Amino acid sequence: MTPEEEDINRQPVVQMEIGSLNTSGSPRLAGANPMHVETMVAVQGELPPILVHRPTMRVIDGAHRIEAAIRRGETTIAGRFFDGPEDEAFVLSVWLNVSHGLPLALADRKRAAERIAVSHPQWSDRRVAAVTGISPGTVADIRRRVAGSFAPDSSRIGQDGRVRPLDCSAGRLLAGRLMTENPNLSLRQVAKAAAISPETARDVRNRLLSGADLVPARRTRDTPQVTAKSKTRGRNSPLNLVRNGDRQQPVIDHAVVVNRLMGDPALRYTDTGRNLLRLLTLHARWTQEWESIVDNVPPHCTDVVADLARQFASLWADFAVRVGPGQRVAS
Repeated sequence: MTPEEEDINRQPVVQMEIGSLNTSGSPRLAGANPMHVETMVAVQGELPPILVHRPTMRVIDGAHRIEAAIRRGETTIAGRFFDGPEDEAFVLSVWLNVSHGLPLALADRKRAAERIAVSHPQWSDRRVAAVTGISPGTVADIRRRVAGSFAPDSSRIGQDGRVRPLDCSAGRLLAGRLMTENPNLSLRQVAKAAAISPETARDVRNRLLSGADLVPARRTRDTPQVTAKSKTRGRNSPLNLVRNGDRQQPVIDHAVVVNRLMGDPALRYTDTGRNLLRLLTLHARWTQEWESIVDNVPPHCTDVVADLARQFASLWADFAVRVGPGQRVAS
């Protein structure tokens, strides 16, 4: 469970009159999906609480649950309130509908990105992409088309809440100098001192070792750079590059795949399914934080942590074999 979900779940659950709720303004442009509603009507017991923007009584998350409750003949539904501004309520609605439940259609996610790019021009492409479930490159295209002069020229706020410059050339050069003068510094320490991301610091270190320029030449979207690492990925890997006509486009990442699984009622509404989704979500969420975690493991714990990591990896490998195609026997 993410920190955002934990904050929401700390709010008290109350019974709300369905007739008092406003279901307009949803990021789901086509409205509720009848088949998904039918699935929820058939679910035994009370459905999870919905989320409502208290100042406007607009439903942030739970339109399908409301439709199911109406079909059941109910006049009230369990829910929690959110008291923030409307712009934040919309962002929350998009994020919740992308991260679980019936996934938003691509057109819905692109339209949501358009609105967020205008309402939150200081957000980085990656931060908007994380909320809307589309690629950062697509967000950049949308920003150029709809945001225009609203987008700040010098810096943006990333997913971790830090402000970073759009042009990190100076940071790269400073990182290179720090690594040369202090080779024992960790990537995290260099990144913090040079105001760049750990991944950028890693790239600078690799360029130093290979003798390449620390500041890479800008490349266009039409000619994406394929590294040796990307070439070695599996053919069906979510991070692999696939050809679409004359262009190469990135396939959806692990987080998007997990988000789609979270929309499956067979997983979401069973205890074992929710446990599996929590494990998968944990991996998808923290993939981008590995460098920070690695740099901050206390020296006296490294052997134990490394051994546990190998054991857990073995457990997942065994799990993959046991649930793979043709391995499970129907009961």
